[in-house]
Amino acid sequence: MNFFRRIQYNSPVILSYAIICLFVLLLGRVTEGVSTTLFFSVYKSPLTDPLFYVRLLGHVFGHASFAHYYNNFVIILLVGPMLEEKYGARNLIIMMAATSVLTGLIYGLFFDTVLLGASGIVFMFILLSSFVNIRSAMIPLTLILVIAIFLGREVFEGAFGDDNISQITHVVGGICGAVLGFVINSEKFMRKKRSPLP
Repeated sequence: MNFFRRIQYNSPVILSYAIICLFVLLLGRVTEGVSTTLFFSVYKSPLTDPLFYVRLLGHVFGHASFAHYYNNFVIILLVGPMLEEKYGARNLIIMMAATSVLTGLIYGLFFDTVLLGASGIVFMFILLSSFVNIRSAMIPLTLILVIAIFLGREVFEGAFGDDNISQITHVVGGICGAVLGFVINSEKFMRKKRSPLP
């Protein structure tokens, strides 16, 4: 019993997200994919459909299989707690929601395919993690390398590969991470400059 008392729910946003996604995946299996299609996938549908707006946020909770879930959450569970500690739970939720809505809108308005899964969030986290040790007026080399390696590969695969659909989510997620990381860290630097010296 003492062992279980020592277990800490150390990253509420990330752990809750992982649990909810697992529940959604199991629910999809029980309903033979009906719940996933209705609520946890995004696809082109009329703007008058109320569920379209639910799916804009819901699609990042849906996964096609346990392998799909595993591949995303290996990275999310490794990187997410560090980001939650640095940026705070509220900011992280806002960034995840913004990435979800943006990728959902792009797919729902411009593509005829179905999108589901946390890969946009994964790439947002990867880029966002490069800002963890950023200092005022300095551009971290890790950020440049991450953009070159991860986003460069996705752009190349999208342009020359057979599947240019899934790469769009990765690129959009990465751009969200880079932009949001820059904005949040810029605000922190501005507050530090304005604060009086002790």
